[in-house]
Amino acid sequence: MGKRDAIAAKKKAEDSHPRVAPVAEEVVLAQARPLAEGLCHAEGVELIQLQYHRERGGRILRLIIDRPGGVTLEDCASISRELGDLLDVHLPDLGPYHLEVSSPGPNRPLERAEDFERFRGQRAKIRTRSAIDGQKNFSGILDGLCGRTIRINTGRSTVAIPIDTISKAHLMES
Repeated sequence: MGKRDAIAAKKKAEDSHPRVAPVAEEVVLAQARPLAEGLCHAEGVELIQLQYHRERGGRILRLIIDRPGGVTLEDCASISRELGDLLDVHLPDLGPYHLEVSSPGPNRPLERAEDFERFRGQRAKIRTRSAIDGQKNFSGILDGLCGRTIRINTGRSTVAIPIDTISKAHLMES
């Protein structure tokens, strides 16, 4: 078989096995979230964050989980195995991806309104989508939640940040 024949055979093989188009990130998150939340609840862990995006090595579905006293490597491995099986059954058209399950670490993301009250008194960093008093990045001590507004003491003042304007927030190591 000549080089031209080998190329044609390879092309024909590729055409007979069409590649699966990646599913939109929002669709995957909307379908995977209930599966992940249900599993985490059943296993007694809290689903802190669920992400799905493209990285250098391909698509990543990343869960960050926690429980009082912290999570172990076995907790992460167990959730990973079980969620992988659930995704195989309920989302068979997901396409290729890597599943990562980890603990939040010291820079725990703050995702829900109740997180800001739960971690009152701890150091945090908050980034907003729009400027508040000419600033988008704030760091300081969380002063809790008042309605739909987060208060953070920056050392110079206490800033009120509407929760809907927050693009990213996480705890900081003390």
